[in-house]
Amino acid sequence: MSTSTDKLPLSLVLIAHNEAANLKRCLDSAAPLASEIVVVVNDCTDNTVEIAKSYGAIVHEQAWQGHRDQKNIALGYATQPWVLCLDADEELTPALAADIQAFVEGNNEHYAGAFFARRVFFLGRWIQHGDWYPDWSLRLIRRGKGKWGGSREHDKMVLDGQAAKLSGDLNHYSYRDLNHHLLKLPYYADIYLKRLQDKKARWSAPVTIFRAFWRFFRCYILKLGFLDGYPGFYIAYFQSFSAIFRHSKLYEAEVNKKN
Repeated sequence: MSTSTDKLPLSLVLIAHNEAANLKRCLDSAAPLASEIVVVVNDCTDNTVEIAKSYGAIVHEQAWQGHRDQKNIALGYATQPWVLCLDADEELTPALAADIQAFVEGNNEHYAGAFFARRVFFLGRWIQHGDWYPDWSLRLIRRGKGKWGGSREHDKMVLDGQAAKLSGDLNHYSYRDLNHHLLKLPYYADIYLKRLQDKKARWSAPVTIFRAFWRFFRCYILKLGFLDGYPGFYIAYFQSFSAIFRHSKLYEAEVNKKN
């Protein structure tokens, strides 16, 4: 691990809104690697900014632009040759931190970035199977070789070049509890509805039913979700229900349009 006097040529970049409960854990795991920490915040009413500054972060205030655009703004502030893009509710495992250090310091001339697996802590355990794992995430890039693409809320890193795969896991504390998990469903369903409407899609009962059964079968059986115990069953069931819910939003929109 790099010491405080031997940092990597790496910028750690995050966006944050009221992330005081998560930010310290994230920075504890990644700050020891980085020569520079950039945090772009919006409308914080907790001590997110104070926590970031206590780690030596350069903090920028930016009105919310959506996940993709906000992350690209943050990316633009990075000055180091390599950039590590994390969310405040994520944490490098010691194994991943060591892998990142070895990669940045090693023979990486042929690579513009690196993927690593992300795992979610849910219902008291790390989820290691199903639709949620390994969730390969491209978060380490050579500066100038990547940017956030996708939709404004479903962002995805787009890389100009070849990416390596690192073996360590990125921990993700995405849900506080079941209520928090459930609250996110309508938000993403509305985004999905807008995408379907933009494509002029029409609701179909067979498609809705098939997608629901397929999502459960794929998550629980094909991707071995049953090995995660009851949380694995819950996730597979929820994936099935979320498919019904998202497509039922399209049904609802079509019915309302007729009335």
